[in-house]
Amino acid sequence: MSSGSGYPSVFDYWSRTSAAMVEGMIEANRAAATAFTVSADSSSDSDREADRGLRAEERISAAHDLPEWETEIETAGTSRTLAVGDRVRFTKRLSEADVERFAAASGDTNPLHLDEEWAEETRFDGRIAHGTLVAGTISAALARLPGGVIYLSQDLEFRAPVRIGDEVTADVEVVEDLGKDRFRLRTTVESEGRTVIDGEAVVLIEDVPDHD
Repeated sequence: MSSGSGYPSVFDYWSRTSAAMVEGMIEANRAAATAFTVSADSSSDSDREADRGLRAEERISAAHDLPEWETEIETAGTSRTLAVGDRVRFTKRLSEADVERFAAASGDTNPLHLDEEWAEETRFDGRIAHGTLVAGTISAALARLPGGVIYLSQDLEFRAPVRIGDEVTADVEVVEDLGKDRFRLRTTVESEGRTVIDGEAVVLIEDVPDHD
């Protein structure tokens, strides 16, 4: 694609589209995590053997990590209540399948994400992951906070694209207790040694139902 092709600035289009999708996708989003100790090491070797050959969507279950994900947790208070200083880092690699599933689920079929030949002619020199897919790892990190997590707001700045196949790490840190079970968090995503998304979120923490 040349600068005179009639397409708008690809980077501007990508940034605007991604930001608009984030606004549309933020909703009451409860996590089933009931403890502050979720770890990718929770799966036994036999579980990992059984997982082979199954797609990720066939292996996920509430409040559990997949072996290929990594979660790091730092607590300033107890493991059952949220406090300023608590921090979660969630890491996963964004695969070809992730991008294709997200395109199908969201309807975002921008060739920048799906057509290598087309994308090679842009300023990115190849396909990149959807910005909102990358931002979705922030939601994954928030889901590992204690209690039932409800997204109230999310502000994002997209600083750089992420290549398909890159590993990304979402980092969320509680920076302010707003009262009435509401908290403000600093939210960032890092990939290949750089910050690709920066922003902040506000969440509501509710008690989770007891299951005998």
